[in-house]
Amino acid sequence: MSYNLIMRLDKALASSGYGTRTEVKTLIAKGRVQVSGKTIKDPGFHIKDDDIKSVTVDGSEADIKEKIYLLLDKPDNVLTAMEDKRLAHVGQFLPSNLKNRKISPVGRLDYHTTGLLILTNDGELSHRLTSPSYNIPKTYKVTFEGPELTKENVDEASRGIVLTDMDTPVKLKPSILEITDGNTALLTLTEGKTHEVRRIFAKWGRPVIGLRRISIGELSLNEDSVEGQLEELTSEQTDYLLKITGLS
Repeated sequence: MSYNLIMRLDKALASSGYGTRTEVKTLIAKGRVQVSGKTIKDPGFHIKDDDIKSVTVDGSEADIKEKIYLLLDKPDNVLTAMEDKRLAHVGQFLPSNLKNRKISPVGRLDYHTTGLLILTNDGELSHRLTSPSYNIPKTYKVTFEGPELTKENVDEASRGIVLTDMDTPVKLKPSILEITDGNTALLTLTEGKTHEVRRIFAKWGRPVIGLRRISIGELSLNEDSVEGQLEELTSEQTDYLLKITGLS
């Protein structure tokens, strides 16, 4: 599988420490940047992953440290890990030309949980998206067995559910429960306790039989997304994630 990332020249240089986007645009406009030996004066010029080693600034090879942001629709029966000797894992979906770019999953989805999973080599963004202190909402579509949910369940979620299934009771942060029909619901959380969604529904006596993450903040899977699909985040999507985590 060939997966050649395309990036703007000014963004690549700015993210690699050659100045702000404005300063880099001036640098490019003055003819100080070349790609494959050709002087480029358009800051919006697009370079491919394969072009990185050919970019020079003032005659010296540019040290491009472009960060990579990918979205995987994680399938069922897949481990959220880049390597595993026994089980299928998300690292298998990464094309060979990106395997040496220190990409890893942001947080984790359980083995039987499907849906939106971000893969990146941006460690700070990964930390902020997963840390409860940043309150990044993550929405799950839950399919369960048992009776329909009630207003009492909705109210309990909004107050913060207390889980008592372990040695020490744990009070969760307030969450948003939306009842969609008899045996499905949407649950939005801002923290990631182990098996949190399944434990919440087990407390309510409703075993989860299907769990799919459909969004992180306003970043959502396309309605026609299929499990196993891998794609690069658009610049707008990346900027959104950087904004909500305070990194823009």
